[in-house]
Amino acid sequence: MKPLLLTRPLARRELLGYSARAAMAYPALNFAMALVSCGGGGSAGPPPPPPPVSDDEFLDQIQRAIFQFFWEQASPATGQVKDRALAAGNDSRTVSSIAATGFGLTALCIAHKRSYGDAAQIKSRVATTLDFLLNQLTNVNGFCYHFIDMNTGARAFNSELSSIDTSILLCGVLTCRQYFQDAQIQSLATQIYNRVNWPWMLNGGAAFSMGWTPENGFITSRWDTYSELMMIYLLAIGSPTNPVPASSWDAFARPTLTYQGLTYITNMSAPLFIHQFSHAWFDFRNKTDKYTNYFNNSVTATQAHKLFCLSLQSQFSDYQPNLWGITSSDSAQGYVAWGGPPSMGPIDGSIVPCATGGSLAFAASDCLAVLRNIRTKYPKAWQRYGFVDAFNPLKGWYDPDVIGIDVGITMLMAENQRTKFVWNTFMTNPEVQNAFQAVKLQ
Repeated sequence: MKPLLLTRPLARRELLGYSARAAMAYPALNFAMALVSCGGGGSAGPPPPPPPVSDDEFLDQIQRAIFQFFWEQASPATGQVKDRALAAGNDSRTVSSIAATGFGLTALCIAHKRSYGDAAQIKSRVATTLDFLLNQLTNVNGFCYHFIDMNTGARAFNSELSSIDTSILLCGVLTCRQYFQDAQIQSLATQIYNRVNWPWMLNGGAAFSMGWTPENGFITSRWDTYSELMMIYLLAIGSPTNPVPASSWDAFARPTLTYQGLTYITNMSAPLFIHQFSHAWFDFRNKTDKYTNYFNNSVTATQAHKLFCLSLQSQFSDYQPNLWGITSSDSAQGYVAWGGPPSMGPIDGSIVPCATGGSLAFAASDCLAVLRNIRTKYPKAWQRYGFVDAFNPLKGWYDPDVIGIDVGITMLMAENQRTKFVWNTFMTNPEVQNAFQAVKLQ
């Protein structure tokens, strides 16, 4: 396939279409890089066996494969994780995203606990990653550039200092601090978190800016409507050094949508992942503020999304009760933001495994049915690092890549479904507990 040539990296918010003025905020995974010829690293093995009988064994198989991505597709010298890689291995690209590194740090905790690799080597990789983040990676007021070179830390694509991606990184950093009983790891992690100047990113407003660049200053678009943003506000409110007031929790709107009798808070024209990312670390189960129970809200959002996909069966015959799920992902035409309800993007019958992978903790039975079906009936959708980012059964197209944040949300939510380990570990952070108390999540 001829590579898609881009004159600049697209902004993820352009793809999501939240608003025209949000277009600069969230640079996307550069699909042009997905189709280049790469070399070095692992290789695809023989076709894997069918899924194990038990759900737990099946999820373990998924997590082991994803761990290989986070181990092999990170720089041993810096610990920074690639934004994307070929699903079969053999990838030589060097662009990392700090969000992928945040997911990767948490994945290392899971791998250490489950003995997926050598314990000493995993612990050493964590320490190396944190040391690089604190002492070598460029930051401004504690915020990091969205995309960097994994080996040098140099800014890539003229990307922004990203408030959301820095927050994802910090979630991984703080998970490591609580899991590893190691003075060096704990000290490094605390310093990385405590240096963040959260009020600076407010830029004089009530809601956080989506980011900042040295060329243009603050991005005018703000995190002012419900989405994956909850982590930003809770990390900032709980900060022991540079906090924002608890009233910031009220700074973003929470619009509701009713679909086929299901009513929930959402961001109109937003993909399913907005209901997943903060929940990978923050345990909102049995917690309610004056607005809603956010965990139950994501359960409802997942149910509505399934119904939405099934409503498209007359257009796309592959969408079935055991084959559904669309969220921002690669497609045969490039990286696309798509989903619903309401319908968003050029939906073409593609299936995105991380849509159901990221909702495992919200609708385990439904999501497992989809993932098992993919694993059994679509063997080309499973490669060295687990499920490819997306595929289209109707067109016979299978993505050559996996994307760090997409395999990341799948691994973390699989673990939360299995043992609640990520929730139980991350929630022991006293700063997180203080933030929950401050916003009256109880």
